[in-house]
Amino acid sequence: MSSLSFFGLSIGASHAEDDAANALANAAQSGPISVDLGAQTATGFTVAVLDSMPTASGDRAWQCLTEALYFEARSETLEGQFAVGEVILNRVDSPKFPNSVCGVVGQGASRLNACQFSYNCDGKAEHFTEPKAYARSGKLAKLLLDGRARVLTGGATYYHASSVNPRWARSFTKTAQIGHHIFYNAESFSN
Repeated sequence: MSSLSFFGLSIGASHAEDDAANALANAAQSGPISVDLGAQTATGFTVAVLDSMPTASGDRAWQCLTEALYFEARSETLEGQFAVGEVILNRVDSPKFPNSVCGVVGQGASRLNACQFSYNCDGKAEHFTEPKAYARSGKLAKLLLDGRARVLTGGATYYHASSVNPRWARSFTKTAQIGHHIFYNAESFSN
């Protein structure tokens, strides 16, 4: 058995999978080919690949990112979930936001209607009622925290559901729409 690598993550592959990959590579060298990617996204992952990965766990940053992905994006596609994670990590890297995952996710939660992530101030207790979705969120969080390239949102530091039209969005540069979320980069915006 050999292994395949997706964004730095090695996944075991059988000899049959090796043969299929080699056949695909040979066909690609011969000229254009048509490939049905099914549920595979720009992230290079499918639900099946993610589900085959070992259960993830981690430190407090992992816990905060897993929770945010679960409550903010679990109903989105994998691409949409990765995109929400990118925004959180882009904020961590920006001097305009707290410099930790938990700081970003919890920003404003102690002030009425000031939270940055709506699940923190919706008045509902946070319960993980969908174990499979929680496990996926944990795996996505691990991939993101382990340095997976952030290529989906164009450096976005804000997003909102496409069902709303917040006033602040007019001041920012729209970078992407993925699933039910619209993403913005506000780095050139001065508060």
